Amino acid sequence: MWTGRPVTAQQAVAIESLGYGAVWAGGSPAADLSFVEPILLATSTLCVATGIVNVWASPAEEVAKSYHRIERAHPGRFLLGVGIGHPEAQSEYTEPYDALVAYLNALDIAAVPTSRRVVAALGPKVLKLSAQRSAGAHPYLTTPKHTARARSILGEAALLAPEHKVVLGTDTAEARVLGRAGIGFYFDLINYVSNWRRLGFTDDDVAKPGSDRLIDAVIAHGTPEAIAAKLAEHLEAGADHVAIQVLGGWDKLLPTLSALAEPLGLR
Repeated sequence: MWTGRPVTAQQAVAIESLGYGAVWAGGSPAADLSFVEPILLATSTLCVATGIVNVWASPAEEVAKSYHRIERAHPGRFLLGVGIGHPEAQSEYTEPYDALVAYLNALDIAAVPTSRRVVAALGPKVLKLSAQRSAGAHPYLTTPKHTARARSILGEAALLAPEHKVVLGTDTAEARVLGRAGIGFYFDLINYVSNWRRLGFTDDDVAKPGSDRLIDAVIAHGTPEAIAAKLAEHLEAGADHVAIQVLGGWDKLLPTLSALAEPLGLR
């Protein structure tokens, strides 16, 4: 599952008990990655991944030191996700592909294994890079159609772990309201809008606040069984893992994950 800020140790224990295998922390965490150890100390099998460390904000050398600190204490339970973020949010955002390559080079020099890192990737060029220079790709705010395309670019060996948002409840109108509130920010970000267009969405679809067609494609809603079926489409399209982001408020996280556990086959 995926959250915009790190879960607490107590929440991590509950998530592990439900059968989930990993928690992804978004929000461009700081280079010290100090949130990771409390989660891993409180659990025994749960993995932690970053989704993602922003290459503009967190120096590679510092991130590498944090990676090695965590890996020494909790071998094999941390996955470093890195990405270039959004041009609209970074004043220094120039030549992003080159910056990402340079960051991966710095991680190489600092002996962060390619097998323990992934790259946030949407378009073909960065998807190819993620397969060449990391364990694989972590696409965000996409659809199963994108997952199928990504798998064809990555090849069979690379990890593919898309994120997908969910709203539990059978009131479609309410779910769409929550969905639009959850992704409103992204309509102003050219990389996401361009990706939606590549997937066949029209100018009308991607204009704020998003068409029902777009909202229903990127946000799974309905009964637990309906949501589980939607998430399974990613697996059928070639994903190895789906990072579930629960919308509607922090208090909805554990109830929603609990309701989804059985239809997802976790217990």
